[in-house]
Amino acid sequence: MNTQRSLPAIGKEAVLYTHMNVREDAVDLFGFSSLAELNCFKLLTSVSGVGPKVGLAILSVLSPEQVAVAVAAGDFKTLTMAQGVGNKLAQRVILELKDKLKALGGGEEVTAAAGVVNAAGNAAEAMNALTVLGYTPSDVAPVVAKFDSSLPVEELIRLTLKAMAGRM
Repeated sequence: MNTQRSLPAIGKEAVLYTHMNVREDAVDLFGFSSLAELNCFKLLTSVSGVGPKVGLAILSVLSPEQVAVAVAAGDFKTLTMAQGVGNKLAQRVILELKDKLKALGGGEEVTAAAGVVNAAGNAAEAMNALTVLGYTPSDVAPVVAKFDSSLPVEELIRLTLKAMAGRM
């Protein structure tokens, strides 16, 4: 998860934004490293069929900005990279959140980013291909994001594999 990776070392002070989810049978507390993550989580869980587990799954694979770009671009394939999110649910998320896009924190930047749908599609396609090869989406997404998403899919895959080999 993105929040877990951003936490300081054990014993150091950390600041988290929290959300308490009260159900009939349980009370759950969720922590996020940024206000944008918290707001994105709240928006995601406002969608019919998206509970806290799926909301966290989406945010563990995508940043709030990536979620906003996917919603603005109508790129449901990117959302399906998260565990528990199929095509139907991803399309519902896009449909229900399109109007609430500005609350995701992107506004005009996200709308401009949506203009490069093909570029975002290339990155999503590269990430999907790498997950098929056995890499986890949470490992692949930050590496693919480092490269220009307008590159051809094959080039993105090659560069990502090269970068990941250098990390190990």
